[in-house]
Amino acid sequence: MAPSVRTMSVVPRITELMSSPKLSKLEMKVMEALWASGPCSVREVHEAFPKKGRPAYTTVQTMVYRLEEKGALRRAKKIGNANIFEAIVSREAAHQRWLDDVLALFGGRSQPLMSHLIETGKLTMDDIKAAEKLLREHSREEK
Repeated sequence: MAPSVRTMSVVPRITELMSSPKLSKLEMKVMEALWASGPCSVREVHEAFPKKGRPAYTTVQTMVYRLEEKGALRRAKKIGNANIFEAIVSREAAHQRWLDDVLALFGGRSQPLMSHLIETGKLTMDDIKAAEKLLREHSREEK
């Protein structure tokens, strides 16, 4: 299991985020399959997609090879004719990159995003309590 943001030191986190490639929506779905299943073949990644709306096998194969070129995953081994791929970029780093890109759309301001989450009911009181706890811990660490 990956360390939480609270337990990670700042330097490795920044280094990982800087090295985290920008991923498209479909590339993120491919990565989600690898994060959930661990190392697997293109066929296994393809089968991890829901049948309804599943992209073509060749599309998934192209995404896997693009992700390899971007440095998000690598070939771990070969079994018969099948290459087995594993994620190099962590789920946390990829999600952080996406969130940073979203915030950049709002000029770095989080308030419009927070307002949207509240208005759509996607931000719960439990989420707010967890965020408050994290803010308290973060401010203690800064002192």
